[in-house]
Amino acid sequence: MRKRKSYTPEYRREAAALVLDTDRPIAHVAAEIDVGPQLLGRWVQQERERRGPAPGPDAPLAAEEREELKCLRRRVYELERDNEFLGKAAAFFASRPPQRNGSS
Repeated sequence: MRKRKSYTPEYRREAAALVLDTDRPIAHVAAEIDVGPQLLGRWVQQERERRGPAPGPDAPLAAEEREELKCLRRRVYELERDNEFLGKAAAFFASRPPQRNGSS
């Protein structure tokens, strides 16, 4: 019998933010973080409700600023993922013994 996974509220909010802040499809994010798309969809809906209504036309940020902010958040997310990958690669190569060339 498989034990059901449980996720912290913080993890759920962060996962939902990946969808909401980057405008990526729920299915893509769900596959990336290894959760079901329906489950992530529920988390996204809960996060939308928690955040309240979307800012209207009288919001403090102009449309161009909101779009720029969205692009910057997406870029930060991508750079953090690249940084995480490079850290794992560096750790992997640091743990391998040096290769010796037989010709020397």
